[in-house]
Amino acid sequence: MNTIYDELRAALFSIWQRRWTALAVAWGVCLLGWLIVALVPNGYESRARIFVQLDDPLAEQIGVGVGDRRRDIDRVRETLTSAVNLEKIVRSTRLGDDVTSPKQLEAAVLALGKNIKVVSTQDNLFQITAISNRGSLGDAENARLAQDIVAKMIDIFREENLAGSRGEMSQTITFMNQQLSDRQKQLEAAEQQRLAFEAKHPELSQGGASLLQRLEASRAELRGIDADLAAAQSALASISGQLAGTPPTLTVAGPAGGARGALAQAQADLAAMHSRGLTDNHPDVIAARNQVAALKAQVAADGNASGGVPNPAYSSLQSIRADREASVQALQTRRAAVQSDLAQITSQQIANPEVAAEAQRISRDYDVLKQQYDKLLQDREQLRLRGQVESEHNAVKFQVIDPPTTPRAPVAPNRPLLLVGVLVVGLAAGVGAAFGVGQLRSTFATTARLEQALGLPVLGAISQTLTTAGRELRRRKRTWFVAASASLGGLFVLLLLIEFVERQTVA
Repeated sequence: MNTIYDELRAALFSIWQRRWTALAVAWGVCLLGWLIVALVPNGYESRARIFVQLDDPLAEQIGVGVGDRRRDIDRVRETLTSAVNLEKIVRSTRLGDDVTSPKQLEAAVLALGKNIKVVSTQDNLFQITAISNRGSLGDAENARLAQDIVAKMIDIFREENLAGSRGEMSQTITFMNQQLSDRQKQLEAAEQQRLAFEAKHPELSQGGASLLQRLEASRAELRGIDADLAAAQSALASISGQLAGTPPTLTVAGPAGGARGALAQAQADLAAMHSRGLTDNHPDVIAARNQVAALKAQVAADGNASGGVPNPAYSSLQSIRADREASVQALQTRRAAVQSDLAQITSQQIANPEVAAEAQRISRDYDVLKQQYDKLLQDREQLRLRGQVESEHNAVKFQVIDPPTTPRAPVAPNRPLLLVGVLVVGLAAGVGAAFGVGQLRSTFATTARLEQALGLPVLGAISQTLTTAGRELRRRKRTWFVAASASLGGLFVLLLLIEFVERQTVA
Protein backbone atom coordinates (compact mmCIF):
# COMPACT_ATOMS: atom_id res chain seq x y z
CA MET A 1 0.00 0.00 0.00
CA ASN A 2 2.90 2.36 0.80
CA THR A 3 4.44 1.56 -2.57
CA ILE A 4 1.25 2.58 -4.40
CA TYR A 5 1.01 5.73 -2.34
CA ASP A 6 4.63 6.60 -3.09
CA GLU A 7 4.12 5.98 -6.79
CA LEU A 8 1.06 8.22 -6.80
CA ARG A 9 2.96 10.97 -5.02
CA ALA A 10 5.82 10.62 -7.47
CA ALA A 11 3.46 10.86 -10.45
CA LEU A 12 1.74 13.95 -9.08
CA PHE A 13 5.07 15.55 -8.31
CA SER A 14 6.30 14.83 -11.82
CA ILE A 15 3.16 16.36 -13.33
CA TRP A 16 3.38 19.40 -11.05
CA GLN A 17 7.00 19.95 -11.96
CA ARG A 18 5.95 20.08 -15.62
CA ARG A 19 2.66 21.92 -15.07
CA TRP A 20 3.44 24.51 -17.74
CA THR A 21 3.81 21.73 -20.31
CA ALA A 22 0.45 20.29 -19.21
CA LEU A 23 -1.20 23.71 -19.37
CA ALA A 24 0.22 24.44 -22.81
CA VAL A 25 -0.98 21.10 -24.19
CA ALA A 26 -4.42 21.62 -22.60
CA TRP A 27 -4.69 25.07 -24.16
CA GLY A 28 -3.70 23.73 -27.58
CA VAL A 29 -6.10 20.79 -27.49
CA CYS A 30 -8.99 22.92 -26.18
CA LEU A 31 -8.48 25.67 -28.74
CA LEU A 32 -8.32 23.18 -31.58
CA GLY A 33 -11.35 21.20 -30.31
CA TRP A 34 -13.46 24.30 -29.67
CA LEU A 35 -12.62 25.60 -33.12
CA ILE A 36 -13.81 22.33 -34.67
CA VAL A 37 -16.99 22.43 -32.58
CA ALA A 38 -17.62 26.01 -33.65
CA LEU A 39 -17.29 25.02 -37.32
CA VAL A 40 -20.00 22.31 -36.99
CA PRO A 41 -23.26 23.96 -38.13
CA ASN A 42 -26.34 23.78 -35.95
CA GLY A 43 -29.18 21.59 -37.16
CA TYR A 44 -32.73 22.89 -36.67
CA GLU A 45 -35.73 20.59 -36.88
CA SER A 46 -39.27 21.52 -37.91
CA ARG A 47 -42.27 19.20 -37.53
CA ALA A 48 -45.85 19.07 -38.74
CA ARG A 49 -48.72 16.65 -38.37
CA ILE A 50 -51.45 15.95 -40.93
CA PHE A 51 -54.79 14.27 -40.29
CA VAL A 52 -56.40 12.47 -43.23
CA GLN A 53 -60.15 11.80 -43.09
CA LEU A 54 -61.00 8.71 -45.13
CA ASP A 55 -64.68 8.08 -44.22
CA ASP A 56 -67.10 9.56 -46.76
CA PRO A 57 -70.57 8.07 -47.47
CA LEU A 58 -70.85 9.71 -50.90
CA ALA A 59 -67.48 8.36 -52.03
CA GLU A 60 -68.38 4.88 -50.83
CA GLN A 61 -71.70 5.11 -52.68
CA ILE A 62 -69.92 5.49 -56.04
CA GLY A 63 -67.36 2.81 -55.32
CA VAL A 64 -64.49 4.80 -53.78
CA GLY A 65 -63.99 2.72 -50.64
CA VAL A 66 -61.92 3.46 -47.57
CA GLY A 67 -59.45 0.76 -48.57
CA ASP A 68 -58.88 2.39 -51.97
CA ARG A 69 -58.24 5.80 -50.44
CA ARG A 70 -55.98 4.30 -47.78
CA ARG A 71 -53.88 2.60 -50.44
CA ASP A 72 -53.59 5.91 -52.29
CA ILE A 73 -52.46 7.67 -49.13
CA ASP A 74 -49.87 4.96 -48.39
CA ARG A 75 -48.59 5.15 -51.94
CA VAL A 76 -48.19 8.91 -51.71
CA ARG A 77 -46.49 8.64 -48.33
CA GLU A 78 -44.00 6.12 -49.67
CA THR A 79 -43.23 8.18 -52.76
CA LEU A 80 -43.22 11.54 -50.99
CA THR A 81 -39.46 11.40 -50.47
CA SER A 82 -38.74 10.34 -54.04
CA ALA A 83 -36.02 12.09 -56.03
CA VAL A 84 -38.59 13.97 -58.12
CA ASN A 85 -40.35 15.45 -55.10
CA LEU A 86 -37.07 16.24 -53.34
CA GLU A 87 -35.91 18.04 -56.46
CA LYS A 88 -39.06 20.18 -56.31
CA ILE A 89 -38.23 21.11 -52.72
CA VAL A 90 -34.63 21.97 -53.59
CA ARG A 91 -35.70 24.23 -56.45
CA SER A 92 -38.44 25.99 -54.46
CA THR A 93 -36.39 26.72 -51.30
CA ARG A 94 -33.02 28.25 -50.44
CA LEU A 95 -31.45 24.85 -50.94
CA GLY A 96 -31.31 25.60 -54.65
CA ASP A 97 -29.58 28.98 -54.38
CA ASP A 98 -26.11 27.52 -54.85
CA VAL A 99 -27.10 24.77 -57.27
CA THR A 100 -25.71 25.46 -60.73
CA SER A 101 -25.11 22.00 -62.20
CA PRO A 102 -26.88 18.63 -62.31
CA LYS A 103 -24.18 17.14 -60.10
CA GLN A 104 -24.77 19.74 -57.40
CA LEU A 105 -28.50 19.18 -57.69
CA GLU A 106 -28.04 15.45 -57.20
CA ALA A 107 -25.87 16.04 -54.14
CA ALA A 108 -28.45 18.43 -52.68
CA VAL A 109 -31.23 15.90 -53.27
CA LEU A 110 -29.24 13.12 -51.57
CA ALA A 111 -28.44 15.34 -48.58
CA LEU A 112 -32.06 16.43 -48.27
CA GLY A 113 -33.29 12.84 -48.39
CA LYS A 114 -31.27 12.05 -45.25
CA ASN A 115 -32.83 14.99 -43.38
CA ILE A 116 -36.51 14.29 -44.14
CA LYS A 117 -38.74 11.71 -42.51
CA VAL A 118 -42.43 10.91 -43.07
CA VAL A 119 -43.85 8.69 -40.33
CA SER A 120 -47.37 7.33 -39.94
CA THR A 121 -48.04 7.58 -36.20
CA GLN A 122 -51.60 6.25 -36.60
CA ASP A 123 -53.81 5.05 -39.44
CA ASN A 124 -54.94 8.58 -40.32
CA LEU A 125 -52.14 10.65 -38.77
CA PHE A 126 -48.85 11.50 -40.49
CA GLN A 127 -45.85 13.35 -39.09
CA ILE A 128 -43.38 15.14 -41.37
CA THR A 129 -39.95 16.06 -39.98
CA ALA A 130 -37.17 18.05 -41.67
CA ILE A 131 -33.72 19.13 -40.43
CA SER A 132 -31.64 21.99 -41.88
CA ASN A 133 -27.93 22.28 -41.01
CA ARG A 134 -26.33 24.17 -43.88
CA GLY A 135 -23.01 25.69 -42.91
CA SER A 136 -23.42 28.63 -45.30
CA LEU A 137 -26.54 29.81 -43.44
CA GLY A 138 -26.98 31.26 -40.00
CA ASP A 139 -28.98 29.72 -37.21
CA ALA A 140 -32.09 31.79 -37.89
CA GLU A 141 -31.85 31.04 -41.60
CA ASN A 142 -31.49 27.30 -40.97
CA ALA A 143 -34.51 27.38 -38.68
CA ARG A 144 -36.56 29.19 -41.31
CA LEU A 145 -35.35 26.81 -44.02
CA ALA A 146 -36.43 23.75 -42.01
CA GLN A 147 -39.89 25.25 -41.64
CA ASP A 148 -40.08 26.01 -45.38
CA ILE A 149 -39.09 22.43 -46.24
CA VAL A 150 -41.89 20.99 -44.09
CA ALA A 151 -44.42 23.44 -45.57
CA LYS A 152 -43.39 22.42 -49.07
CA MET A 153 -43.71 18.75 -48.10
CA ILE A 154 -47.29 19.41 -46.98
CA ASP A 155 -48.06 21.09 -50.31
CA ILE A 156 -46.63 18.12 -52.21
CA PHE A 157 -48.59 15.71 -50.00
CA ARG A 158 -51.79 17.53 -50.87
CA GLU A 159 -50.97 17.83 -54.58
CA GLU A 160 -50.07 14.16 -54.90
CA ASN A 161 -53.44 13.13 -53.47
CA LEU A 162 -55.61 15.73 -55.18
CA ALA A 163 -53.95 16.99 -58.31
CA GLY A 164 -52.24 13.65 -58.89
CA SER A 165 -55.48 11.69 -58.73
CA ARG A 166 -57.19 14.29 -60.91
CA GLY A 167 -54.45 13.98 -63.51
CA GLU A 168 -54.73 10.20 -63.53
CA MET A 169 -58.51 10.44 -63.79
CA SER A 170 -58.26 12.96 -66.64
CA GLN A 171 -55.86 10.72 -68.54
CA THR A 172 -58.14 7.73 -68.00
CA ILE A 173 -61.22 9.60 -69.24
CA THR A 174 -59.29 10.84 -72.29
CA PHE A 175 -58.32 7.27 -73.10
CA MET A 176 -61.93 6.14 -72.64
CA ASN A 177 -63.16 8.90 -74.97
CA GLN A 178 -60.70 7.78 -77.62
CA GLN A 179 -61.82 4.17 -77.31
CA LEU A 180 -65.46 5.23 -77.47
CA SER A 181 -64.79 7.22 -80.62
CA ASP A 182 -63.15 4.20 -82.27
CA ARG A 183 -65.98 1.89 -81.20
CA GLN A 184 -68.55 4.37 -82.45
CA LYS A 185 -66.99 4.43 -85.92
CA GLN A 186 -66.88 0.64 -86.03
CA LEU A 187 -70.49 0.46 -84.81
CA GLU A 188 -71.66 2.89 -87.47
CA ALA A 189 -69.88 0.86 -90.16
CA ALA A 190 -71.50 -2.35 -88.89
CA GLU A 191 -74.90 -0.62 -88.81
CA GLN A 192 -74.55 0.50 -92.43
CA GLN A 193 -73.52 -3.00 -93.46
CA ARG A 194 -76.52 -4.51 -91.69
CA LEU A 195 -78.94 -2.01 -93.26
CA ALA A 196 -77.53 -2.68 -96.71
CA PHE A 197 -77.90 -6.44 -96.19
CA GLU A 198 -81.47 -6.10 -94.93
CA ALA A 199 -82.38 -3.93 -97.91
CA LYS A 200 -80.96 -6.58 -100.24
CA HIS A 201 -82.60 -9.52 -98.41
CA PRO A 202 -85.83 -8.26 -96.80
CA GLU A 203 -87.16 -11.78 -96.38
CA LEU A 204 -84.45 -12.49 -93.77
CA SER A 205 -85.28 -9.45 -91.67
CA GLN A 206 -88.48 -8.74 -89.84
CA GLY A 207 -89.09 -5.84 -87.50
CA GLY A 208 -85.44 -4.86 -87.50
CA ALA A 209 -84.41 -8.26 -86.13
CA SER A 210 -82.00 -10.53 -87.93
CA LEU A 211 -82.61 -14.16 -88.80
CA LEU A 212 -80.51 -15.37 -85.90
CA GLN A 213 -82.24 -13.03 -83.47
CA ARG A 214 -85.66 -14.18 -84.63
CA LEU A 215 -84.60 -17.81 -84.30
CA GLU A 216 -83.24 -17.33 -80.79
CA ALA A 217 -86.30 -15.31 -79.76
CA SER A 218 -88.66 -17.97 -81.10
CA ARG A 219 -86.77 -20.72 -79.31
CA ALA A 220 -86.78 -18.79 -76.07
CA GLU A 221 -90.49 -18.07 -76.43
CA LEU A 222 -91.20 -21.75 -77.18
CA ARG A 223 -89.34 -22.79 -74.04
CA GLY A 224 -91.39 -20.34 -72.01
CA ILE A 225 -94.66 -21.55 -73.56
CA ASP A 226 -93.77 -25.19 -72.86
CA ALA A 227 -93.11 -24.37 -69.22
CA ASP A 228 -96.39 -22.42 -68.92
CA LEU A 229 -98.31 -25.18 -70.71
CA ALA A 230 -96.96 -27.85 -68.38
CA ALA A 231 -97.95 -25.76 -65.38
CA ALA A 232 -101.43 -25.10 -66.82
CA GLN A 233 -102.02 -28.80 -67.60
CA SER A 234 -100.92 -29.76 -64.08
CA ALA A 235 -103.34 -27.20 -62.62
CA LEU A 236 -106.15 -28.51 -64.86
CA ALA A 237 -105.53 -32.10 -63.74
CA SER A 238 -105.58 -30.99 -60.12
CA ILE A 239 -108.89 -29.16 -60.43
CA SER A 240 -110.40 -32.10 -62.37
CA GLY A 241 -109.46 -34.42 -59.50
CA GLN A 242 -111.08 -32.10 -56.99
CA LEU A 243 -114.22 -31.86 -59.16
CA ALA A 244 -114.52 -35.66 -59.43
CA GLY A 245 -114.53 -35.99 -55.62
CA THR A 246 -117.15 -33.26 -55.06
CA PRO A 247 -120.94 -34.23 -55.16
CA PRO A 248 -123.06 -32.04 -57.44
CA THR A 249 -125.92 -31.85 -54.86
CA LEU A 250 -126.31 -31.81 -51.08
CA THR A 251 -128.96 -33.84 -49.13
CA VAL A 252 -131.21 -31.69 -46.84
CA ALA A 253 -133.48 -33.28 -44.22
CA GLY A 254 -137.19 -32.45 -44.36
CA PRO A 255 -139.66 -31.64 -47.15
CA ALA A 256 -137.20 -29.23 -48.74
CA GLY A 257 -134.96 -32.16 -49.50
CA GLY A 258 -137.57 -34.18 -51.50
CA ALA A 259 -137.83 -37.96 -51.15
CA ARG A 260 -134.27 -38.29 -49.90
CA GLY A 261 -134.87 -35.54 -47.37
CA ALA A 262 -138.10 -37.21 -46.17
CA LEU A 263 -136.29 -40.55 -45.87
CA ALA A 264 -133.55 -38.98 -43.80
CA GLN A 265 -136.14 -37.31 -41.54
CA ALA A 266 -138.09 -40.60 -41.09
CA GLN A 267 -134.94 -42.49 -40.21
CA ALA A 268 -134.04 -39.80 -37.68
CA ASP A 269 -137.49 -40.06 -36.10
CA LEU A 270 -137.21 -43.87 -35.87
CA ALA A 271 -133.86 -43.62 -34.18
CA ALA A 272 -135.29 -41.10 -31.69
CA MET A 273 -138.10 -43.54 -30.80
CA HIS A 274 -135.58 -46.31 -30.16
CA SER A 275 -133.57 -43.99 -27.98
CA ARG A 276 -136.67 -43.30 -25.84
CA GLY A 277 -137.02 -47.05 -25.14
CA LEU A 278 -139.92 -47.85 -27.44
CA THR A 279 -139.98 -51.47 -28.66
CA ASP A 280 -140.55 -52.69 -32.17
CA ASN A 281 -144.14 -53.68 -31.22
CA HIS A 282 -145.05 -50.14 -30.29
CA PRO A 283 -147.58 -48.70 -32.74
CA ASP A 284 -145.52 -45.53 -33.36
CA VAL A 285 -142.41 -47.58 -34.13
CA ILE A 286 -144.34 -49.81 -36.50
CA ALA A 287 -145.76 -46.79 -38.29
CA ALA A 288 -142.31 -45.19 -38.57
CA ARG A 289 -140.81 -48.39 -39.95
CA ASN A 290 -143.54 -48.62 -42.56
CA GLN A 291 -142.91 -45.00 -43.55
CA VAL A 292 -139.13 -45.61 -43.92
CA ALA A 293 -139.78 -48.64 -46.11
CA ALA A 294 -142.16 -46.68 -48.32
CA LEU A 295 -139.71 -43.80 -48.70
CA LYS A 296 -136.86 -46.17 -49.57
CA ALA A 297 -138.99 -47.67 -52.31
CA GLN A 298 -139.73 -44.19 -53.62
CA VAL A 299 -136.06 -43.19 -53.58
CA ALA A 300 -135.10 -46.39 -55.37
CA ALA A 301 -137.74 -45.71 -58.00
CA ASP A 302 -136.60 -42.09 -58.53
CA GLY A 303 -132.86 -42.93 -58.69
CA ASN A 304 -130.43 -39.85 -58.97
CA ALA A 305 -133.05 -37.57 -60.41
CA SER A 306 -134.56 -36.64 -57.14
CA GLY A 307 -133.40 -35.11 -53.93
CA GLY A 308 -130.98 -32.53 -52.62
CA VAL A 309 -129.99 -28.99 -53.49
CA PRO A 310 -127.18 -27.89 -55.88
CA ASN A 311 -123.66 -27.94 -54.32
CA PRO A 312 -122.06 -24.40 -54.60
CA ALA A 313 -118.51 -25.82 -54.28
CA TYR A 314 -119.18 -28.06 -57.28
CA SER A 315 -120.33 -25.08 -59.35
CA SER A 316 -117.25 -23.04 -58.37
CA LEU A 317 -114.90 -25.87 -59.29
CA GLN A 318 -116.62 -26.21 -62.66
CA SER A 319 -116.01 -22.49 -63.33
CA ILE A 320 -112.33 -22.76 -62.39
CA ARG A 321 -111.96 -25.84 -64.57
CA ALA A 322 -113.43 -24.00 -67.55
CA ASP A 323 -110.93 -21.11 -67.10
CA ARG A 324 -107.99 -23.49 -66.90
CA GLU A 325 -109.13 -25.42 -69.95
CA ALA A 326 -109.28 -22.09 -71.83
CA SER A 327 -105.72 -21.25 -70.69
CA VAL A 328 -104.41 -24.65 -71.83
CA GLN A 329 -106.14 -24.20 -75.18
CA ALA A 330 -104.63 -20.70 -75.64
CA LEU A 331 -101.12 -21.92 -74.80
CA GLN A 332 -101.45 -24.83 -77.19
CA THR A 333 -102.56 -22.43 -79.93
CA ARG A 334 -99.60 -20.09 -79.22
CA ARG A 335 -97.22 -23.02 -79.19
CA ALA A 336 -98.43 -24.14 -82.60
CA ALA A 337 -97.90 -20.60 -83.96
CA VAL A 338 -94.35 -20.38 -82.59
CA GLN A 339 -93.51 -23.81 -83.98
CA SER A 340 -94.80 -22.62 -87.35
CA ASP A 341 -92.48 -19.57 -87.15
CA LEU A 342 -89.53 -21.81 -86.24
CA ALA A 343 -90.30 -24.08 -89.17
CA GLN A 344 -90.44 -21.06 -91.49
CA ILE A 345 -87.13 -19.66 -90.22
CA THR A 346 -85.49 -23.08 -90.47
CA SER A 347 -86.75 -23.48 -94.03
CA GLN A 348 -85.25 -20.09 -94.91
CA GLN A 349 -81.91 -21.21 -93.50
CA ILE A 350 -82.06 -24.42 -95.48
CA ALA A 351 -83.09 -22.63 -98.69
CA ASN A 352 -80.36 -19.93 -98.43
CA PRO A 353 -77.58 -21.26 -96.17
CA GLU A 354 -74.90 -18.83 -97.35
CA VAL A 355 -77.14 -15.79 -97.06
CA ALA A 356 -78.35 -16.95 -93.63
CA ALA A 357 -74.75 -17.44 -92.45
CA GLU A 358 -73.87 -13.97 -93.71
CA ALA A 359 -76.88 -12.53 -91.88
CA GLN A 360 -75.83 -14.25 -88.67
CA ARG A 361 -72.24 -13.01 -89.00
CA ILE A 362 -73.33 -9.41 -89.59
CA SER A 363 -75.77 -9.53 -86.70
CA ARG A 364 -73.21 -11.12 -84.39
CA ASP A 365 -70.53 -8.52 -85.21
CA TYR A 366 -73.01 -5.71 -84.66
CA ASP A 367 -74.18 -7.11 -81.32
CA VAL A 368 -70.59 -7.52 -80.07
CA LEU A 369 -69.67 -3.96 -81.02
CA LYS A 370 -72.89 -2.64 -79.47
CA GLN A 371 -72.19 -4.41 -76.18
CA GLN A 372 -68.60 -3.13 -76.09
CA TYR A 373 -69.74 0.41 -76.82
CA ASP A 374 -72.42 0.32 -74.11
CA LYS A 375 -69.95 -1.10 -71.58
CA LEU A 376 -67.32 1.56 -72.37
CA LEU A 377 -69.93 4.31 -72.18
CA GLN A 378 -71.11 3.09 -68.76
CA ASP A 379 -67.53 2.81 -67.46
CA ARG A 380 -66.69 6.31 -68.67
CA GLU A 381 -69.70 7.82 -66.91
CA GLN A 382 -68.79 6.02 -63.69
CA LEU A 383 -65.20 7.27 -63.91
CA ARG A 384 -66.40 10.80 -64.64
CA LEU A 385 -68.72 10.74 -61.63
CA ARG A 386 -65.93 9.35 -59.47
CA GLY A 387 -63.55 12.06 -60.64
CA GLN A 388 -66.10 14.77 -59.88
CA VAL A 389 -66.63 13.41 -56.38
CA GLU A 390 -62.88 13.20 -55.71
CA SER A 391 -62.15 16.68 -57.08
CA GLU A 392 -65.23 18.72 -56.11
CA HIS A 393 -66.44 16.88 -53.05
CA ASN A 394 -62.85 16.12 -51.98
CA ALA A 395 -63.36 12.52 -50.85
CA VAL A 396 -59.97 12.51 -49.08
CA LYS A 397 -59.94 15.47 -46.70
CA PHE A 398 -56.69 16.86 -45.28
CA GLN A 399 -56.32 18.78 -42.08
CA VAL A 400 -53.02 20.17 -40.83
CA ILE A 401 -53.54 19.76 -37.11
CA ASP A 402 -49.97 20.90 -36.26
CA PRO A 403 -48.53 23.45 -38.73
CA PRO A 404 -44.76 23.48 -39.37
CA THR A 405 -43.10 24.48 -36.13
CA THR A 406 -40.50 27.25 -35.90
CA PRO A 407 -37.38 25.74 -34.28
CA ARG A 408 -36.27 27.54 -31.13
CA ALA A 409 -33.17 25.50 -30.39
CA PRO A 410 -30.90 23.29 -32.47
CA VAL A 411 -31.41 19.55 -32.24
CA ALA A 412 -27.81 18.79 -33.25
CA PRO A 413 -25.05 19.00 -32.33
CA ASN A 414 -25.27 19.22 -28.54
CA ARG A 415 -22.73 22.01 -28.43
CA PRO A 416 -22.57 22.53 -24.62
CA LEU A 417 -21.84 18.86 -24.14
CA LEU A 418 -19.18 18.97 -26.87
CA LEU A 419 -17.54 22.01 -25.25
CA VAL A 420 -17.38 20.20 -21.92
CA GLY A 421 -16.02 17.12 -23.63
CA VAL A 422 -13.29 19.10 -25.37
CA LEU A 423 -12.30 20.69 -22.03
CA VAL A 424 -12.06 17.31 -20.34
CA VAL A 425 -10.04 15.88 -23.23
CA GLY A 426 -7.71 18.91 -23.19
CA LEU A 427 -7.05 18.61 -19.47
CA ALA A 428 -6.49 14.89 -19.77
CA ALA A 429 -4.12 15.45 -22.72
CA GLY A 430 -2.14 18.04 -20.72
CA VAL A 431 -1.82 15.78 -17.68
CA GLY A 432 -0.86 12.87 -19.90
CA ALA A 433 1.75 14.90 -21.75
CA ALA A 434 3.35 16.11 -18.50
CA PHE A 435 3.43 12.59 -17.07
CA GLY A 436 4.90 11.20 -20.29
CA VAL A 437 7.65 13.77 -20.37
CA GLY A 438 8.48 12.98 -16.74
CA GLN A 439 8.74 9.30 -17.54
CA LEU A 440 11.20 9.96 -20.34
CA ARG A 441 13.67 11.76 -18.10
CA SER A 442 16.04 9.72 -15.86
CA THR A 443 15.34 11.44 -12.52
CA PHE A 444 14.13 10.04 -9.22
CA ALA A 445 11.37 11.72 -7.30
CA THR A 446 11.86 9.71 -4.05
CA THR A 447 14.69 7.94 -2.25
CA ALA A 448 12.79 4.67 -2.48
CA ARG A 449 12.84 4.75 -6.29
CA LEU A 450 16.59 5.53 -6.17
CA GLU A 451 17.25 2.54 -3.87
CA GLN A 452 15.14 0.33 -6.16
CA ALA A 453 17.03 1.47 -9.25
CA LEU A 454 20.59 1.17 -7.78
CA GLY A 455 20.10 -1.70 -5.38
CA LEU A 456 22.05 0.23 -2.73
CA PRO A 457 20.85 1.84 0.44
CA VAL A 458 20.34 5.61 0.40
CA LEU A 459 21.69 7.19 3.54
CA GLY A 460 19.95 10.56 3.20
CA ALA A 461 18.43 13.26 1.01
CA ILE A 462 19.13 16.97 0.77
CA SER A 463 16.08 19.20 0.63
CA GLN A 464 15.81 22.25 -1.64
CA THR A 465 16.50 25.58 -0.06
CA LEU A 466 15.35 28.79 -1.77
CA THR A 467 16.43 32.32 -1.19
CA THR A 468 14.02 35.18 -0.77
CA ALA A 469 14.33 36.06 -4.47
CA GLY A 470 13.72 32.43 -5.42
CA ARG A 471 10.60 32.20 -3.27
CA GLU A 472 9.29 35.42 -4.85
CA LEU A 473 9.94 34.06 -8.31
CA ARG A 474 8.10 30.83 -7.43
CA ARG A 475 5.12 32.80 -6.14
CA ARG A 476 4.92 34.84 -9.33
CA LYS A 477 5.08 31.68 -11.47
CA ARG A 478 2.27 30.13 -9.48
CA THR A 479 0.23 33.27 -9.94
CA TRP A 480 0.85 33.15 -13.67
CA PHE A 481 -0.13 29.45 -13.76
CA VAL A 482 -3.34 30.07 -11.85
CA ALA A 483 -4.16 32.99 -14.17
CA ALA A 484 -3.50 30.90 -17.27
CA SER A 485 -5.62 28.05 -15.91
CA ALA A 486 -8.40 30.46 -14.95
CA SER A 487 -8.22 31.96 -18.43
CA LEU A 488 -8.84 28.51 -19.91
CA GLY A 489 -11.86 28.05 -17.66
CA GLY A 490 -13.07 31.57 -18.38
CA LEU A 491 -12.85 30.94 -22.11
CA PHE A 492 -14.92 27.78 -21.64
CA VAL A 493 -17.59 29.68 -19.70
CA LEU A 494 -17.58 32.44 -22.33
CA LEU A 495 -18.17 29.93 -25.12
CA LEU A 496 -21.08 28.43 -23.19
CA LEU A 497 -22.63 31.86 -22.68
CA ILE A 498 -22.22 32.67 -26.38
CA GLU A 499 -23.95 29.39 -27.27
CA PHE A 500 -26.96 30.05 -25.03
CA VAL A 501 -27.23 33.66 -26.23
CA GLU A 502 -27.25 32.51 -29.87
CA ARG A 503 -30.00 30.02 -29.08
CA GLN A 504 -32.13 32.77 -27.60
CA THR A 505 -31.65 35.01 -30.64
CA VAL A 506 -32.68 32.35 -33.21
CA ALA A 507 -36.39 33.07 -32.94
